[in-house]
Amino acid sequence: MLPEAIFFDFDGTLVDTEWTIYQAWVRTFERYQQELPIEIYVQCIGSDFQTWSPQTHLEELTGREFDWQAMDAERQIEIESGLREQGPIEGALELLQTLSGQTRLAVVSSSSHRWVDGWLARLGMASFFENVTCRGDAPRIKPAPDLYLASATALDVSPANCSVVEDSLNGVRSAKSAGMRAYAIPNKITKVSDFSEADAVFETLSLFQNALFPE
Repeated sequence: MLPEAIFFDFDGTLVDTEWTIYQAWVRTFERYQQELPIEIYVQCIGSDFQTWSPQTHLEELTGREFDWQAMDAERQIEIESGLREQGPIEGALELLQTLSGQTRLAVVSSSSHRWVDGWLARLGMASFFENVTCRGDAPRIKPAPDLYLASATALDVSPANCSVVEDSLNGVRSAKSAGMRAYAIPNKITKVSDFSEADAVFETLSLFQNALFPE
């Protein structure tokens, strides 16, 4: 039986934006002869730099300060250029089409509305979702439960009747703290995480769909 609502994370769950962002950070570190292993960087996936900051980490490694406003703007141009031809993660559209009309769907992201809404519109995915909850719509972002609770309130559904699809440990912890079931689908970056806190882990969205609709 399907839950009353399914909430999807955005970055790394519906669209593979995270690898391009990580690679841009790797190039920033390499410019100063430093490494940025995935095992370290993954700490900020699904959250923000308050959880762990590559900016602070690079300054600690090099013993110097940087003009992050200028560097971030330059890196953002690089990221958006690298993502220009990016489409949905494999299996995402098929899953959303299958779920449409059978349960209520929403997106819950620690990213900004400008970023998430822009991508959903560009990829023709916005119509699948009743609600999009992003940074600024609740006091705290993931791993706090606030964003998921805000989305449940917006849909007028009980958290206990909601399931969440996430790619990050911060996202899973956010969903579980909100009293929801959390399913993890790791990507190239987050596969190094320990998802034992999740209710289940699936390698792909297609396998998650098969679990929802067993033959």
